[in-house]
Amino acid sequence: MIRPARILLVFLDGVGIGPSNQDVNPLLLASERLPTLLAVLGGAVPTLDRLRTAGPCGCAFPLAATLDVEGTPQSGTGQVALLTGESAAQIYGRHFGPWTPVRLRPLLEERNVLRRAADAGRTVAFANAYPTGWPGPKGGRHLAGPPLAARAAGVLDRHEDTLHQGRAVASEIINDGWRRHLGHEGLPDITARQAGLNLARISRDAHLTLFAHYATDTAGHAQDMDRALEALERVDEFLGGVVSELPSDTLLLVASDHGNLEDVRGGHTRNPALGLATGPGAEDAAALGDLREVTPFILGLLGV
Repeated sequence: MIRPARILLVFLDGVGIGPSNQDVNPLLLASERLPTLLAVLGGAVPTLDRLRTAGPCGCAFPLAATLDVEGTPQSGTGQVALLTGESAAQIYGRHFGPWTPVRLRPLLEERNVLRRAADAGRTVAFANAYPTGWPGPKGGRHLAGPPLAARAAGVLDRHEDTLHQGRAVASEIINDGWRRHLGHEGLPDITARQAGLNLARISRDAHLTLFAHYATDTAGHAQDMDRALEALERVDEFLGGVVSELPSDTLLLVASDHGNLEDVRGGHTRNPALGLATGPGAEDAAALGDLREVTPFILGLLGV
């Protein structure tokens, strides 16, 4: 097993491996609209007919999201499974989302990959910016898995000041949401590529860095090919920035929690979630096949 010096885990909400039909699967338009994905995979985009592909710079692989539970996978239990390696939907009794079930929060807080790496003496970082004081004194019930994991690991520590300095990344990748809806008009108007460059630089300071992006799932729910492509183009430009600036000793691991965007005909799917890897350790990542395998794999690479 090749052990990278650092790992950058990029979580994309609601992106699966879809059918080999360009009319419904926006990922199949990579040759026209997604140059980074095309370059990493050499044009070999995965489909349900070919779940694993490899290119000159990286590989794609399926992450089973059903967790041996009937019904349609959801973000809440899927994110817990991804970030802990535990069978969250089985423990909860069903798939649940979009938020982390309150009953599963202790599991996520105690067993998440950031906290376990930190407890073992590794440096960890959560690159997403959140408003100062979020989520408030009562904590809130509607919380996604990544910030809960980061808070438990003591790294929910990037806010508007670090976002302004380029030492954090907005969940939407660009800063438009902060500028328009949160009253931070003074934040720089950056491109997705610049955000990717910033994330790559952030990742240099930790053994394990996590970044989470959710707009892909929102776009999938719109059931519109143009909107799906716009969401993927932003991610592709972002990853292009990451790859161009990422040190050669760092593994970039991209993982989702369930399918949705890969089939614009309607909502979440039971398709495998999408996994991508490039950098040292990518060949080992290519053998992953289940959400529950990601956290043990990362911890193994970190020697935990």
